[in-house]
Amino acid sequence: MKKIIILGDGMADEPIDALGGKTPLQAAKKPYIDMLARIGLNGLLDTIPEGFHPGSEIANLSVLGYDLNKVFEGRGSLEAASMGVNIQDGEMVMRCNIITIEDDKIKNHSAGHITTEEATELVNFLQKKLGDNTVSFYPGVSYRHLLKIKGGNKNIKCTPPHDVPGTPFRDVMVTATATEGEHTAHILNELTMKSQALLANHPVNLKRIKEGKDTANSIWAWSPGYKPAMETMPEIFGFKSGAVISAVDLIKGIGVYAGLQPIEVEGVTGLYNTNYEGKAQAAIEALRNNDFVYLHVEASDEAGHEGDYELKVKTIEYLDFRIVKPIFEKVKNWNEPVAIAVLPDHPTPCSLRTHTCSPVPFIIYKPGNEADIVEKYDEISAERGSYGTLRGDEFIREFLKD
Repeated sequence: MKKIIILGDGMADEPIDALGGKTPLQAAKKPYIDMLARIGLNGLLDTIPEGFHPGSEIANLSVLGYDLNKVFEGRGSLEAASMGVNIQDGEMVMRCNIITIEDDKIKNHSAGHITTEEATELVNFLQKKLGDNTVSFYPGVSYRHLLKIKGGNKNIKCTPPHDVPGTPFRDVMVTATATEGEHTAHILNELTMKSQALLANHPVNLKRIKEGKDTANSIWAWSPGYKPAMETMPEIFGFKSGAVISAVDLIKGIGVYAGLQPIEVEGVTGLYNTNYEGKAQAAIEALRNNDFVYLHVEASDEAGHEGDYELKVKTIEYLDFRIVKPIFEKVKNWNEPVAIAVLPDHPTPCSLRTHTCSPVPFIIYKPGNEADIVEKYDEISAERGSYGTLRGDEFIREFLKD
């Protein structure tokens, strides 16, 4: 039996008054996802182990069954694998956002979802001005980039910018958690302040100001770590081959370390306007040639970070109609049956505009298996599912067994 996980990043939420007290999952019209809930088995999955921050890096590794205490080395090191950035011994890598600061407060984590072309020009500019034998900047996609520091020490506290919109940036700058991290914290804070001075009058930002867009006027580095040591999923679970499809370097990097082949899809953005049809077709083709496919769609998470509940509902409906429907309709009559799981990695409540640790609802549909009593897919209905609440590698092991 072939297997595909369809993961809608950040889909889970909390009741919203403007939606009549419903969550976006409850409010969205999603006939195919609800059908899978009716003909499949349901439950809740606790994706954030105790002591970990509810980031997508933690949650997606958890969904795939990894022990975070053994393998996690920061978000940047995972994204580096996707970007082809080599990490040597003694080097520390971090995610480096390009963000918007306004009135000395973090306005948003994405510089108004800056284009990759604009951001690449800014990051290359920063590398020319601030890069040296110790510090290196690497451009990624949109606001998501990398910073590598030779001799960097990860005994520091860094705040993800998407967790603190509206907060004075000086209140959440890097601090050392041990004496060994003090020099690294100093370097990072100095780079942040220098980046603000350099970016303020850069032509890219002067043009964005004229166009009424948010300025990309600061870097923000977070999630430090070294090169991780991970067994691949084929080694752990015994299947032969797998693939990962995502617009996000983090997920592709996790896939690389997990032994999954990244598949590039033209026109993917990580936003509501991503190429859903291209992703669905790529997943179908990947299933023909692989035992396992991990299909990740970022759009709902970004809508949650923006606090836009109407857009979040729309992204869930897009996932249903433009991803789940074409995949299900194509594979339902294959000679080799295909198991389908649907879930988010974590909640991203629109009211909070950041991630939370609450367990997420999931569906596991395997052709021929008897269904449970759940009639639709949402945070409340899943509580009645036959799986109850799963933790650790229980979900992935249950899904991958025939």
